[in-house]
Amino acid sequence: MPQSSEGRPLVPTTSRARSALGRYGEDMAARHLTGAGMAVLARNWRCRAGEIDIVARDGDALVICEVKTRRAGVFEHPMAGVTPRKAERLRRLAERWLEHHGGPPPGGVRIDVVAVLLPGRGAPVIEHVRGAA
Repeated sequence: MPQSSEGRPLVPTTSRARSALGRYGEDMAARHLTGAGMAVLARNWRCRAGEIDIVARDGDALVICEVKTRRAGVFEHPMAGVTPRKAERLRRLAERWLEHHGGPPPGGVRIDVVAVLLPGRGAPVIEHVRGAA
């Protein structure tokens, strides 16, 4: 991600910039999950019910992963973006994935959330909550 002369990420407030911020966060999350030993199976999987940011395998479990990315200074922590309504939507999306891909794996299905917080300076902070929804 481009940075200002002070080392801060350059993130204008346009919808294209928000989309780029989201992609950057998803890239960071995918690297984090891979580094934690998971295999990323799909990114931005879409169906009529919506979109799953990342689908991964953790051992014999399927992981549906929601990624929330925020810049430092925003009043709301990224995890606050996963409301009960969003959690229910993720469960429905997990069901759709299973319908399209042959049913549940032996290890079951888990919904995780990865929060990516971009500070004014320094490396992004990544927080991974397993079984969040």
